[in-house]
Amino acid sequence: MRLLMLGGTEFVGRAVVEAALERGWDVTVFHRGRHDAPPGARTLLGDRTAPGGLAALAGDPGEWDAVVDTWSAAPRAVADAARLLRDRAHRYVYVSSCSVYAWPPPAGYGEDAPLVRGASAEAEQTDYARDKRGGELAVLEAFGADRSVLVRSGLILGPYENIGRLPWWLDRTGRGGPVLAPGPRELPLQYVDVRDLAGWVLHAARRRLSGPYNLVAAQGHATMGRLLDACVRVTGDRAELRWTEPGVILDAGIEPWTQLPVWVPPGSDLHDALHGADVSRAVGAGLVCRPVEETVADTWRWLRERGGTAPQRPDRPRPGLDPEVEAKVLGSR
Repeated sequence: MRLLMLGGTEFVGRAVVEAALERGWDVTVFHRGRHDAPPGARTLLGDRTAPGGLAALAGDPGEWDAVVDTWSAAPRAVADAARLLRDRAHRYVYVSSCSVYAWPPPAGYGEDAPLVRGASAEAEQTDYARDKRGGELAVLEAFGADRSVLVRSGLILGPYENIGRLPWWLDRTGRGGPVLAPGPRELPLQYVDVRDLAGWVLHAARRRLSGPYNLVAAQGHATMGRLLDACVRVTGDRAELRWTEPGVILDAGIEPWTQLPVWVPPGSDLHDALHGADVSRAVGAGLVCRPVEETVADTWRWLRERGGTAPQRPDRPRPGLDPEVEAKVLGSR
């Protein structure tokens, strides 16, 4: 298989490239040159946001079985690339997001749920939901529904994470002491390990799948308790989880998802949106997800190899709770 990866040096893109190389695929990576591509990949350099930024790709004679794109800013960048490649690639796999569904999505929403309105394939950057939907529209306009795969991912965790959610929890439990653990312990979580996402993307390309897929693990694949227990174990069992009721956390003004990464209170629209998607279509098409303990252990190993510091995307806020706020809430219990 011949793969063109747009991006491919960080998080999801890097996982896709490494997975393809492990399978013996011929891989070309088009990127800006800010980070090195994985060894074994052929490189084309260019900035798709700049005038003439696709020149290296336009001038290359290559043809590909599949293009994979994770772009999440101005949809016009996806439109430009898709138009350029529609006669040189058999299939376009766009890593989108469950955020494309109209808010709030219905409980247990599937791929036929209503979509966000106001998106355009030619738009400049607006907001995350409309930008991702605009990217989908750009791919559909250039490749058609039969040659497009729309991977609507949810929460993505695992090695190479440059958002900081799981790395924050690992750093916090690694520091030890009492840890504010947002309850309940049995709160179901829905996420996908980046390597499982990458493997499914390649599977979709090889099998010539098409259409939209919600791509996260099944509802309740893990719980908040299993996630944080795994973090405590791999970081040396120095932390003591202090499980705290959602009402106490919210009354303290702590923001779910951002200040306490991954967690959102049960019964909220946000929890249903982030941890309540119907993924039966993706599972039926081959999605297999590893246990949360493996994701946590491998992410901790990767962090230690990096000296304990995770990369951070400059366009995303750094998640986490101020130690003083945590201590105040724990001290008031």
